[in-house]
Amino acid sequence: MKPETGKASEIEAASITDGDMRVSVLNYGAITQGWWYKDVPLILGFEDPNEYLADTRYLGAIVGRVANRISGAAFDLDGASFELNANEGKNTLHGGDDGLSKQFWELEQIVQNEVSLSYVSHDGEGGFPGNIRFEVRICLQGSRLVYSITAQPDRPTPISIAQHNYYTLGAADGVDGHKLKLASNRYLEIDDQGIPSGKVLATNENRLDFSTPKTIGSATEGIDHYFCFDHDRDPETLVAEITSLSGLALTVYSDQPGAQVYSGYELTKPRRASRGVCIEPSGHPNAPNISSFPSIIYTPENPYRQELILEVSEE
Repeated sequence: MKPETGKASEIEAASITDGDMRVSVLNYGAITQGWWYKDVPLILGFEDPNEYLADTRYLGAIVGRVANRISGAAFDLDGASFELNANEGKNTLHGGDDGLSKQFWELEQIVQNEVSLSYVSHDGEGGFPGNIRFEVRICLQGSRLVYSITAQPDRPTPISIAQHNYYTLGAADGVDGHKLKLASNRYLEIDDQGIPSGKVLATNENRLDFSTPKTIGSATEGIDHYFCFDHDRDPETLVAEITSLSGLALTVYSDQPGAQVYSGYELTKPRRASRGVCIEPSGHPNAPNISSFPSIIYTPENPYRQELILEVSEE
């Protein structure tokens, strides 16, 4: 795989539309800058694209090579050790400072309702092995917004991508009053740095039990946890649903084994705490260092694929 040359170095934007839906996409970070339903803003975003250059909260970005956290900013693979960029204390978060969210992608408008973004991550970028060609297709299909993500590596390497929208569903005062339902009764135990221990815990009607709908604000200490989905679930069933006080609802469908849910409780200026909630389907965090977790190692013969479907409805 030959590295691409002549990458863009200026922020470009493209807009896709279908019926009552409109989405703005940036080439920087493959960021979804805005998503509107009947002119109601559904996600957080900056009006000025240049503000994303200094954003530390990953608003709307595609994050990776490996989403979430890797302990000690290191892992072993096939007898070799790899040291990564440590950008959250001693750990790596969302691929490090050179992650996908900090790169300029090639942006192409396919048709009125679809765009394509591509980026080649070079061997050693962020400390990760192998060249990888990433492609993200973003398409509006009636009431649905679909992200189709692929990654073709030239050698075995860990890959786990997450789409990092902060969903608001038009709420100006935050999402604590929104109801959340998850197709999960299990989550990963984490330490005070957000690193999974390897243990999978049952929610057992504790504050993280969203198997039946309850308000996001009911988790008084905030939510920043990875929830595991059933392996044998029907892919046509929802993995998450958010319902706003106005009756606007977002249903999430995913082929991933789980999702990080972040209630935005630590958002700071220029945003207010709990202004948006993230549902980030991906592989298990810290999977390269925990053998009991599903593998996120992909190869030339077994490339990475993910599909994320977001559907809007009104009650």
